[in-house]
Amino acid sequence: MQQAIAILDSGVGGLTVAKEIMRQLPREKVIYFGDTARTPYGPRTSEEVIHFTEQIVDFLVQFDPKVIVIACNTATAAALEHIKRKVDIPVIGVIHPGARAAISATKTANIGVIGTVGTINSGAYTEALKQLSPYVHVESLACPALVPLVEQGDFRSEHAKNTVETSLSRMKEFPIDTLILGCTHYPFLTDCIKEVMGPGVKLISSADETARETSTILHDKRKLATIEDTPVHQFFCSGDPEMFQSIARSWLGEQIKNTPVVWQVSKML
Repeated sequence: MQQAIAILDSGVGGLTVAKEIMRQLPREKVIYFGDTARTPYGPRTSEEVIHFTEQIVDFLVQFDPKVIVIACNTATAAALEHIKRKVDIPVIGVIHPGARAAISATKTANIGVIGTVGTINSGAYTEALKQLSPYVHVESLACPALVPLVEQGDFRSEHAKNTVETSLSRMKEFPIDTLILGCTHYPFLTDCIKEVMGPGVKLISSADETARETSTILHDKRKLATIEDTPVHQFFCSGDPEMFQSIARSWLGEQIKNTPVVWQVSKML
């Protein structure tokens, strides 16, 4: 049986990472878990986020994955090191890959970060960016109103545009040339965010860099899939399966068009 790449998120946001992993590694089987019943994680305590992440990892390890990707910035900030100690397979977060991409992109060393309350309060992005470049200037802003938009499938309406504009009004005051979308839900709102921030600001999603890191780790460990068979992906959610499946099918599009997919609701919670 083909070992899978396990991906977890607080909801549908991690699908942005799953899509890029499927694009870069089309032979790999993906098992995805979105905790849509308990999203958003951003306002929760670190203890709650660690507990939820641990529960999901316990669920996913029964499938014997070869790597686990925590495709949630809040969970990465709170639980990555804890989960690394808990399991004996590689565990990848999304914060350091996103920070690396931003350092490569910026021309002025003025970088903005938007994320959930939990991610921003953790200071994880500022720490990661400063480790890479001590002279970088970082402006951080929590945008708690954005995740609920995405979880409701509302990313193109006038309401969505107005919410993004209100949420980012303070960030627009800073002379940044690069903005990290420090929540994997936010790429769903890329068009709205681009419109609000303007052409002078490059948007950074950690998905591409996270997929590249996953590929590198699997290559180093000689765990890349070599079989020619089309992988059968599995998607689990803890909440409304119809909403989850609708958003997932819409977002993943070409990546799953010719691929067998199993959709399931988890009873583990």
